Amino acid sequence: MLPTMVKAALPVVPGLNLLPGVRKTGGALPDISRVRHDVPVDTDHLTAYAALCGFPHKDTLPLPYPHLLAFGLHMEIMTAGAFPFPAIGTVHLENSITQHRPIDVSEKLQVTARPDHLRPHAKGQVFDLLTTVHSAGELVWEETSTFLRRGEGDEAAPTGATYPEAPPSGTVWKLPGDLGRRYAGVSGDHNPIHLYGLTAKAFGFPRQIAHGMWSLGRCVGALENRLPDQVRVDVAFKKPILLPGSVAFGSRPTDDGYAFSLSNPTSGAPHLAGRTTRG
Repeated sequence: MLPTMVKAALPVVPGLNLLPGVRKTGGALPDISRVRHDVPVDTDHLTAYAALCGFPHKDTLPLPYPHLLAFGLHMEIMTAGAFPFPAIGTVHLENSITQHRPIDVSEKLQVTARPDHLRPHAKGQVFDLLTTVHSAGELVWEETSTFLRRGEGDEAAPTGATYPEAPPSGTVWKLPGDLGRRYAGVSGDHNPIHLYGLTAKAFGFPRQIAHGMWSLGRCVGALENRLPDQVRVDVAFKKPILLPGSVAFGSRPTDDGYAFSLSNPTSGAPHLAGRTTRG
């Protein structure tokens, strides 16, 4: 992942961002896709992810885990010369995962990703990265990751999904300052906003922030033993989680699943809102 992360950084480096093949000028999404065939699951890697996100030990994959198998493909797409936006500085707004059945750790998987659905947003433009995971030709898992590229927006455009409320239920997680570096080591996502205070400040944050996909994973880990085999999880990422820090977790049953949230335990400011439904 290191060469890809370096390539991702070039479009935000003054001077270098003007070079042909590096410069990003906006425009339509390219018709490209990336695929990995016969992807095995590394059990040591799986164990590290499960421990970091609070998943119980099982013979099946934690629900968000295939995202990690696709992350390299996402970066390949966003660093391709034809892709119109730089990867760094693009904001992960929402995520939707559908598990069609549990995936056994022994299965070999085909992972495919492609960009789609560029559209206006009140704060710029948004687009999706669509991921599918097949096992022996069977669709077992799929994901839509929605990203915002800030710029001239359309005030009439939708601002995003809304979810049922899930007030804090008394559970507070204390997050260490190195959480971003630890999750980067597992996920491959070494975006500098997650690593150190100094690198985060270069992008306008007071200190490093937690990965959105870690926060999704931690919430799903807290609920997983209550979820059906066929399930969909939708989340919206709200305000960044500063590290070190604390977050309050909330969840409550709904008619067809659970609503859940992460918020600031002092101010109540929202960090994440989500829900589960039957897939």
